[in-house]
Amino acid sequence: MERTAVNPWAWSVEMGYNQGEIVSGQTRTLYCAGQTAMSGDGEPCHPGDMAAQLTLSLDNLEAVLAEADMTLAHLVRLNVYTTDVDLLFQHYAGLASRLGAAKVAPATTMLGVTRLAIPTLMVELEGTAVAPVAVS
Repeated sequence: MERTAVNPWAWSVEMGYNQGEIVSGQTRTLYCAGQTAMSGDGEPCHPGDMAAQLTLSLDNLEAVLAEADMTLAHLVRLNVYTTDVDLLFQHYAGLASRLGAAKVAPATTMLGVTRLAIPTLMVELEGTAVAPVAVS
């Protein structure tokens, strides 16, 4: 599997994401449902705490990736939905640092939304990951 960043401008790389990514070779793709600050029992957590919700949402995304034998390093696309863009930006460094530690800069879109499915949730992360096909 080969990944090639597509960046007609340098500014997005400085912000921790690529404008696009070409993935070629024998691969398998995982499309992740939006992950939020939900407990393992399906209960919303951390009402009013954007930092904690962002951390748990990312933890939950990593759990889905792990279940598919993938990591954050396999993310090629990340959609971020939030009910408060300004507040999310105050805590965005936590997300960026975890992506940076995984040495990945997925194509990313951030959208401000009126609300998420559960009113106390403030952020939702939706990812697409691509990994090489295991050769046996």
